[in-house]
Amino acid sequence: MAQRSARIACSALFAFGSIAAFAADAPPATAAGAPLERAPDTMQARVMGCATCHGAHGEGTGNDYFPRLSGKPAGYLYNQLLAFRDGRRKYPPMNYLLAYLPDAYLKQIADYFAAERPPFPQPGPVTVDARTLDLGKTLVMKGDPSRKVPACVSCHGASMTGMEPAIPGLLGLHADYISAQLGAWRYGTRTTVALDCMRQVSQLLSERDITAISAYLASLPAPANPTPVAAGSFKMPLACGSVHN
Repeated sequence: MAQRSARIACSALFAFGSIAAFAADAPPATAAGAPLERAPDTMQARVMGCATCHGAHGEGTGNDYFPRLSGKPAGYLYNQLLAFRDGRRKYPPMNYLLAYLPDAYLKQIADYFAAERPPFPQPGPVTVDARTLDLGKTLVMKGDPSRKVPACVSCHGASMTGMEPAIPGLLGLHADYISAQLGAWRYGTRTTVALDCMRQVSQLLSERDITAISAYLASLPAPANPTPVAAGSFKMPLACGSVHN
């Protein structure tokens, strides 16, 4: 019920934000002869519809399934907006809200949230046993060469802050959200342009691996510098279509 209410509120606020964004182009209305104040034509006003689910600055909320957006590479955020609009990611409220928005406008939204820098939340409580958490640390930091599972840090960076232009940081996310996304890639309900490297990786993971990785990542505090590293800072072990398209 809470998630359904959040979806309804998000839809309503997005519609309000869209009205505010385009109201500046409309002739000013009058009431009793007095001109009405124009809505501000700013990106902050335009993304009001995102705030209920993702926070006023994209910092995330207490809901496990609405992730932090702020500070992620603009290219990554833009790719995800395109994926929701074009059906490669399936979540009906997002698919509906973005259905008719043009590429240029989605790019502006991505740039806005990429530039935001609200503080990270404190990590949530660890809900798995020590052995599972240790497994998660091993897979994140070292991978599993025997199964050709690359370490998470080999693509997302040593501090897990991501790399420009399109590799996201994985900090400040709830364990259930990370687990849900790995599962979505594993079963093909979340996809990206070829080559879909995360689908390749997720299909090598067991359910326990996914639980362990999710729990370990969610337990990590933010580093002193949470900014994504520059493009080309390290060589990735896999070719990822979302980086090169």
